Amino acid sequence: MVGLANVLSGAEGQSPLAVKQPHFPAKAKRVIFLFLNGGMSQVDTFDPKPMLIKHDGEPMPGPKIKTDRASGNLMRSPFEFKKCGQSGIEVSEIFPQVGAHIDDICVIRSMYSDNGNHGPSLLMMNCGHGLPGRPSLGSWLTYGLGTENQNLPGFIVLCPGYPVLGAQLWDSAFLPSVYQGTYIASGEKEPGKLLQNIRNSRVSSADQERQLALVSKLNRSYVDRIGHQPQLEAGIAAMEVAFRMQTEAPDVFDLGKESAATAARYGDHEFGRGCLMAVRMVERGVRIAQVYFGNFQPWDSHDDIRIHAKLAHAADGPIAALIEDLKSRGLFDETLLIIGSEFGRTPMIQNSGLEKVCNGRDHNVNGYTTLLAGGGVKGGITYGATDDFGFKSVEKPVHVHDLHATVLHLMGFDHTRLTYRYSGRDFRLTDVHGNVIRDILS
Repeated sequence: MVGLANVLSGAEGQSPLAVKQPHFPAKAKRVIFLFLNGGMSQVDTFDPKPMLIKHDGEPMPGPKIKTDRASGNLMRSPFEFKKCGQSGIEVSEIFPQVGAHIDDICVIRSMYSDNGNHGPSLLMMNCGHGLPGRPSLGSWLTYGLGTENQNLPGFIVLCPGYPVLGAQLWDSAFLPSVYQGTYIASGEKEPGKLLQNIRNSRVSSADQERQLALVSKLNRSYVDRIGHQPQLEAGIAAMEVAFRMQTEAPDVFDLGKESAATAARYGDHEFGRGCLMAVRMVERGVRIAQVYFGNFQPWDSHDDIRIHAKLAHAADGPIAALIEDLKSRGLFDETLLIIGSEFGRTPMIQNSGLEKVCNGRDHNVNGYTTLLAGGGVKGGITYGATDDFGFKSVEKPVHVHDLHATVLHLMGFDHTRLTYRYSGRDFRLTDVHGNVIRDILS
């Protein structure tokens, strides 16, 4: 009993972000999640539909489909598709550089979700549940694996503003707060503005260390008297990480240390800079880096789907550059890259009467596309299919729970066993659902 007490005491003294072992050997060690928030249209990007061209302007066959807003007749994509790579996967002309790397990418064309509104769908894609109060994917991963760099947070989120719902999307909920995502407003270019107040200009590092040691000693003596206090202990860990970040974080976010050629490949855009920061972060041991495309919901093209061309122009180069750099830095095979949105868009035109251009598409959770690359995923393949018009998943449908189960599997976890007991029951990312998509595993 005394020996066991000593072992448990040592385990409690270990940092909650210390590296932990998964259930089984993992294919991937880290994740980069590129989120094109607002709803990328699958039929205009990675899911070509010849029948849309043939029946352009006609009513969709079958009963009238009700979406969040009124939908009219079928509308062909204004963009051309062409076969890319040795795999011959068809990709829209608005993503030429991603198309050049399609042999590294698995295109899941049969995603579906539950709720056609942005908020619930964002929560589902990020937290595995359509209502607030569940931990995010990044929080589950850092809870299960810790992080390889104790001088940086294990889970970092980059966005030049806030997506819809904001911090709820990277919340740790009932998991200890040390596993919550660290938000960085990525609109600034200079590290000093990007990471405000990272250093104390009035107190030296040595004095800060002494202060932190005293506060930590007082806190831990309090814990020793009253017993285990998850929130307090998470606060202690957060202060310690914040102190250590002073030495490493400014270097990570200083993109001036990259060559001019590298910076040019990512472009002078918040999303491009975010992608380059993500590479630098995972290179230094951050467990998961999530990059949102922009403030609010930029891909929400209700009025004119041709805006996707401008959006894709800002995303195409950075995604391709990120894949190239992961490869050149020896990170690609052990980094899982996820590219997607909270849902897709309808193949029908939107005509609710609120549109000025009347060339847009409504939300669609019935069938959309998500891309995976690296980290144990087969490249140069498509998986599943939507119907002839790209509205509904009809072949090998993949729910968000299935995607999450697959991500956890690639990171070395049985998704049914990665649990946390709260309020009298064991919770998990996939709730009571989810199946690993084994056909896409390399």
